[in-house]
Formats: sequence, structure tokens, C-alpha cells
Amino acid sequence: MDCLNNKLSIICLLLLLLLLLVLPYPSATLPLCTDLRAPVKPKKPLTFCPYDGKACCDSSQDSQLRQRFDALNISDSACASAVKSILCATCDQFSADLFKVQSGPRTIPVLCNSTTDGGAPSKSQGQAVDNFCSNVWDVCQNVSIPDSPFAPSLHRKTAVPESSNPYKLTDLWPSKTEFCNAFGGVSGEDSVCFDGKQVSVLDNEELMPPKGMCLEKIGKGSYLNMAPHPDGSNRAFFSDQPGKVWLATIPEQDSGAALGLDESSPFVDLTDEVYLDSIFGMMGLAFHPDFARNGRFFASYNCDKIKSPGCTGRCACNSDVDCDPSQIVSPDGTPPCKDYVVVSEFSANGSSSSTAEKGNPSEVRRIFTMGIPFGGDHGGQILFGPEDGYLYLMMGDGGGKSDQYNFAQNKKSLLGKIMRLDVNNMPSEKTIADLNLWGNYSIPSDNPFSEDKQLQPEIWAMGLRNPWRCSFDSERPSYFVCGDIGQDQYEEVDLITKGGNYGWRMLEGPILFQNQTTTPNITLVNSNDTILPVAGYNHSDVNKKEGSAAISGGYFYRSTTDPCSYGSYFYGDLYAKNIWAALENPKNSGNFTTTSIPFSCAADSPLPCSSVPNSPLPALSYIFSFGEDNRKDLFILTMSGVYRVVRPSRCNYTCSKENVAASTPHQPPPPAASSSNTGSYQLLNLLLPLCFVVFVLCRLDTVGSA
Repeated sequence: MDCLNNKLSIICLLLLLLLLLVLPYPSATLPLCTDLRAPVKPKKPLTFCPYDGKACCDSSQDSQLRQRFDALNISDSACASAVKSILCATCDQFSADLFKVQSGPRTIPVLCNSTTDGGAPSKSQGQAVDNFCSNVWDVCQNVSIPDSPFAPSLHRKTAVPESSNPYKLTDLWPSKTEFCNAFGGVSGEDSVCFDGKQVSVLDNEELMPPKGMCLEKIGKGSYLNMAPHPDGSNRAFFSDQPGKVWLATIPEQDSGAALGLDESSPFVDLTDEVYLDSIFGMMGLAFHPDFARNGRFFASYNCDKIKSPGCTGRCACNSDVDCDPSQIVSPDGTPPCKDYVVVSEFSANGSSSSTAEKGNPSEVRRIFTMGIPFGGDHGGQILFGPEDGYLYLMMGDGGGKSDQYNFAQNKKSLLGKIMRLDVNNMPSEKTIADLNLWGNYSIPSDNPFSEDKQLQPEIWAMGLRNPWRCSFDSERPSYFVCGDIGQDQYEEVDLITKGGNYGWRMLEGPILFQNQTTTPNITLVNSNDTILPVAGYNHSDVNKKEGSAAISGGYFYRSTTDPCSYGSYFYGDLYAKNIWAALENPKNSGNFTTTSIPFSCAADSPLPCSSVPNSPLPALSYIFSFGEDNRKDLFILTMSGVYRVVRPSRCNYTCSKENVAASTPHQPPPPAASSSNTGSYQLLNLLLPLCFVVFVLCRLDTVGSA
């Protein structure tokens, strides 16, 4: 029998093909400009580049592009039209992706090319075969272009031979093939290319919210922070508000096991450093991306300068921001800047940090210290950027009612901001003094202050009230999302971009903010290019009696455990009565729709779940934070314990994509796993040996038949 005709072989091949179809593909980046800022609607219409709506150019840049185009003095109209569109691509709202800014600067966007190096056809963003790169060559190959933007010296950083005439494409490039190999590319799920027109998001697949979220309770403790172990294993760190950190082993899905955590043996105990109160404590925990080798980890916490002699530093209310501490009167009589936000560095014990089970509570260095004027709205989360390796610090507006000093909109204040700090290159004492820094860190050279000298150099984004729980999408790191707690009316979810202004105190979410001490200024709101939230909810939606609410930002769901939730951004409210799924439709557009979804606890939960009286909801008590492990499974950290999202069928939720029969415990991820599609590739790893056995049997059968 011919092995290829063997039924088992055919079944095996079909399984592999099916798996390839269900593997999640990485998605393209969101609309971003080449300076990594969000596109905005120009205040004046662009007269040269045909871009309406949001764009990455203002009228001044539009005029500069016109001058550059005129200087090229292109005589051929077809070539001139193509070159004009290419120059104007810098105004496209997807210009960061078109110009591949993460890979290094380039003068020409990726031109859509209908074939790859191997000759395989590709698709443009409209899903039709496109050959714009070839068209550019055809219409411009024999046209003289002084100071040509297509010069190899600009693309390869090499000099053009002196004997050549750098005008025509045929003088610069040997053939169309080499030209398009240099400038051409394809558009797909993970990238876009330029076809001569404004990039549009054309995706007919509409994401649908899951029918519900099924949870299991795996831990009893009450934690604020969860951080997966940087070695990629099935371990994670948990910390509580008083200041203890534990290293825990996370059980496999469907194992029936609880969280492996010994509360009597913390990884490190920082309670002597932390000032604990209802709104104060240890707010953030972050492990250096290279922790497995260098053992560095960081804690963000509060200290009280009256109770702790080591709690010293500058007050955020000072003359630089037109604030006089002596004029601040707290409702409870607390003196201004009694409480501080601190970020400290610590180290793990042992020669091998990846196997260390204890950290050293002695501070290595003080990264950041700042006194907050009032007793609240201090944020405090810290996390490392997955691509740039910088430390992000989320800071609230300082707690004053209605932010009466307007700290969040003051570019000289660090209150109401997201900061981006370099903790890998430590400054000298002279540098700290010269730059007036707030601790031991350096300033990344591409922070927004490089283009806006009015900004404090630490600032990455501004206009936030009290950011509570931010995360980077593990598949699309440019999607940096934060929940921001409102004051009276609205809780918001913000898509954070470089230099973005999220409106507070001019806006509360999408609503003009007004109270006794401030008056909304519509002109100021428009002139500051404020960025509206992508999702959120009104206080009255969750608590109609008191109108009280507090958002907890979450994560994009990237686990394969619940395939019907894949791609949804989940977030919740402190009072644990609502969890929302925000879905981006169309994908990669930055436009989200939200749905409040039901959630319940599995009957076979490793730890029993209690229920809210007269309600089907599990008694989570309060939702403090969300978490994600190295498998990309989602966790909810609550006052009543640690919950994990599990297969929807365990709670009788319908999910057509779930294969219940194949739901078996999966293996722990290997160390230093970097793929965000771990679950699918683990299934692939299981199928490949199976198929190998099948083919061996086929071979034996063939030999026996012979």
C-alpha cells in the first residue's frame, strides 16, 4: 500500500492543516505616527497631501512636504503623482508601520509588492493583489529626479559610486527586482504596505464577545500585584498591600490543583519599608526583563515621613509648578507631602537568580521619591516595556479634589502622568543635580520632551487622574492600555501613546468636567489634542444608588484556554459586579465596542467559591487587579482570593471554538518562552510526534507489502 494513501496519514495531515488554520496570527500595530504619537485631526486642512480625518501631519509639515516635492522638479506627470503619494505617506495614520520605525529609519514607506523574493503572490490591505512598487518603477525608471529619495545611500547607508548619475532609477538600481526587494513589501495581519493611497483597515471579520467568563478559585490570599517569572516558567510572584511578596507555582489548567504558595515563607518581606493605610501600601511590583541573570526587581510603595526617618525627598507641590505647600489645607488636617511615592530596587539572593527562592529586603538603590500634596490618587504601578526595556511608572494627580492645582495638565509636574525611566544606565550625582531628577534613573532620549521642551523629561503621557492597572498587549506591544479612575461620573480605558494627553481635568472620560473650582474650556480641550478613552462606563451603570465606581484595568486575552475570548480586552470594577469585554472592530483600527459579560465560578473549582446572596455571581468581594502568567492565562486578584479564567464549558457557557474532548492538562511552558501562541504550539508539539508514529507505521506497512 502506498503510504500517502494510508487513511491514518491523511487524517494526520488534515489535523496538521486544521491546526495551522486555528493558530492565532499576530496582528498589526494600531494607528501610530513615525514619532510613535497618536494621529490627530489637523487644526487646519492639509492642502497638499490628500489626508482627511486623523493624520500624522499638521499644516506646517504639509507645507514642508510641498516644498520638498517642488524641489524634486519631476517633469513626468505619472512619476510625479507616484512620488507625491510616497512623500505624503508620512502623513498616513499608519506611518509608523509603513516606515518600520521600530527597525530603524527609512525614507521610503514599504511599497506594496505583488510578489515576494520567492515569487509568491501577496495581498495589500484591500486583500487584492497589488504591485505599486512595480508601478513606481515603470513610471519613474527613466525620469530624472534630482536628490532622489530612492538613492541607495539613503536606504543602505552606502555611497553611490561617483561614476553614476543619481537621477534616474535605472542609474541607481540595476533592475526592478532589486528596487522592489529594497523598497517593496506585503500587507498582512502583522504589517501594512503602501499602495499609493491612504491605508484603510478593511477586515470583514467582526469579533464577537464571549458568552461569559468561567472562573476557578485557586488561591485564598488577597493580592494587589501579580508578575510572571521572567524565566518563562509556570511560576509567578504575588504581592499584597502590606508589602510581602511570594513566589508561587501556578497549576496546570484542568489539574484540579490550587496555587502553590506558602504564606508562611514569603520571597521577600518589605513591610518595614511600607506605610500601610486604606489607600497606601505596596502598589507596584516589577521584575527586570533579565532578572533570571541579574536578579534585579523593583517595588513601588508609600512611606510616611513622620513615621519613617528614611522617607525624604522633594514635594510635588513646589514653585516649579506654581504651588505653595503652605497654602494647601487637607480636609483631615494632614500636612502636604507627608506621604511619598517611592520606587526602590532590590536583589534576589543566590548565584542563580532564576532559581532563587528568596529576595533581599535591603534596598539596593532608591530609584524615585516624590511627596504627594494630598492623601490619594497616587497610582503607583510599575512595569517594564516589552520592547524598549524601560520602566514605566503610573502616577495619579496627587489626590486633591478636582485636581484644583491642575497638576495633570501642567507639563512641569509629574502628577497625573505616566513616566518612562531608564534604570539600566545610572546617572552620576552631578547629572541628577543638573537635570533636577527625582532619583537614580536616566532619561530615554526618545521621550516626548525631545520634541516638546516644555515637558518634564520623565513624562511619557499626561492628563490622567489615577491610572489603576496598565498592561501591554503581549502580541501587539504598541497597544499599551490603562484603566483610569474617574471622580464623579466616568471610568475610562485609555490607549496610551507617546506624548498623549488624556484630558483630565478638562475631561472626565468623554465628558466635559465641571465643578465649583474649575470651568470647562472647550477651546483648551480641542487645542490640546486630547485623546478620548477607547472604552469605559458611567458610575450610574454599576452603582445606581451611590454612583460610586473604580475601574481596574486588565489585559488583552491571549490564552488558548478560552478561544472565544481571544483578542478581547477584559477589565472590571472594584465592586466586582461587572466585567467588560472590549473588542476592536475592525481589527487594528483603535475603535472598540464594549459588552458587559456574565461571569461565574466552575462547580469543580479547586477551592470552593461562595456566591453573592440572591445573585448568580461569585462573591469576589472587591476586584483589585488582573494578572497574566507566562501561558497568557488571565487571573483576577480579589479580596476573596485568586481566580483564573478557565474553559467556558466548565460553567456551561457556549463556545463553538472550544474542543472539549481535547481539553487535557498541558505541559508547563519551557524556560524563556517568548511566543505568545504557546498553547497552539504546544498542541503542534503533541501532534508532530503522533504523525511521526503514523508515518513510521505506514512505512512498515509499505515494506511488509513489498
